Amino acid sequence: MEYAAGEPFSSPPQRDIYSVSRLNREVRVLLERGFASVWLEAEISNFARPSSGHWYFTLKDATSQVRCAMFRQRNMLCGFTARDGQKVLVHARVGLYEPRGEFQLIVDSMEDSGLGALKRQFEQLAARLAAEGLFAVDRKRPLPALPRRIGVITSPTGAAIRDILHVLARRFPAAAVLIYPVAVQGAAAAAEIIAALVLARQRAECDVLILARGGGSLEDLWAFNDEALARAIVASPIPVVSGVGHEIDVSIADFAADVRAPTPSAAAELVVPDALEWLKSYQAFHSRLQRIVLRRLAEQQTRLRWLAGRAAQVSPSARLAQQMQRLDDLERRMGRALRKSLADQHTGLALRRSRLWGVSPATQVREALAAQRALQARLGAAGRLTLRQARERLLPLVRTLNAVSPLATLDRGYAIVSTEDGAILRDAAAAPAGMRIVARLAHGRIRAKVEGGSA
Repeated sequence: MEYAAGEPFSSPPQRDIYSVSRLNREVRVLLERGFASVWLEAEISNFARPSSGHWYFTLKDATSQVRCAMFRQRNMLCGFTARDGQKVLVHARVGLYEPRGEFQLIVDSMEDSGLGALKRQFEQLAARLAAEGLFAVDRKRPLPALPRRIGVITSPTGAAIRDILHVLARRFPAAAVLIYPVAVQGAAAAAEIIAALVLARQRAECDVLILARGGGSLEDLWAFNDEALARAIVASPIPVVSGVGHEIDVSIADFAADVRAPTPSAAAELVVPDALEWLKSYQAFHSRLQRIVLRRLAEQQTRLRWLAGRAAQVSPSARLAQQMQRLDDLERRMGRALRKSLADQHTGLALRRSRLWGVSPATQVREALAAQRALQARLGAAGRLTLRQARERLLPLVRTLNAVSPLATLDRGYAIVSTEDGAILRDAAAAPAGMRIVARLAHGRIRAKVEGGSA
């Protein structure tokens, strides 16, 4: 290189030299950062599945193609094995295979293109009907606890109706079954099912309806994803149980139904109770009610007998009769005492008379007569005084007797505790744990068992 005279000398610029690996790595980073994940619909070609389980293939359309890789942990989630010539819908990330510098897609998920369209249609319809409130939980109707007649809307020749009839006959044979025969697959199936729902509503013969069919592919079950059918299910005044397909199958009819069962057999189990369990519950309830009634009757009889005995003890007439009887007894005793005293006086008088007749002058006779009259007056006064004093002593005794009566003590909430043999217990140490005791209350007795005690 030549330099002109007088020009300053400068060093050449530094070159940023890439390696192939660096170039591929940075291009890969640019591609991954510059593109979000994409959905792509195309046809598979050059499909390869080595022993590692990963899938390598090319997606192409009429003018272009791109290499793709779907690793084992992702392709295991597909419900099918891809093949050459199959049209698919994939979700992928844009990338670059650095060792060969090849532009490629890393596939996360794959759907059959035809099934993918149906699924998108299904999801759009489900979202729209859900937004209208057709699938709301508060709209769902409860199933009858004991249906008298069950309507089954299904194919009369399929396996679903046989399974349903078998389960109903086993669980609750008393329930009648009415079959509404319809097609459950094909273009006319949805219209026939809607007509059956309308007929069931008009005839109003059933308490609950089962809408069922056996399992199948998404295309086989597509009649149950009809919008008009979903609206007919919601409009039905009779509760509807859907048992469409297998447990993993989900349809719009399942969302619209009042109850969704995973299979036709499960739908039959939901609409009727188990007859054996129902009968056991009834028998248990009957026995329990009988025991309660008998126990209440025995309690009322015991209480009636106690009230009758108590009324006899505390009634005013009974207490008055007791006091009158005691008064009569005291009166008889007083009469006997008075008669004895009079007899004694008469005896003394006779003795004095005999002595008087033996020694008496007239004056002594008159004095004796006067003394006799005085003594008789004193005797009468003493008798009356004795009777009055006896009455006065009797009244405090009666009040004292009532005050110290054990029955009065029991009325204040106390109890007399004794052994079963009648021995009175005065010390807690005399009643070891496990001993049976009897507590007499103001009203009746209580038999109990000692759990424990303290001094």
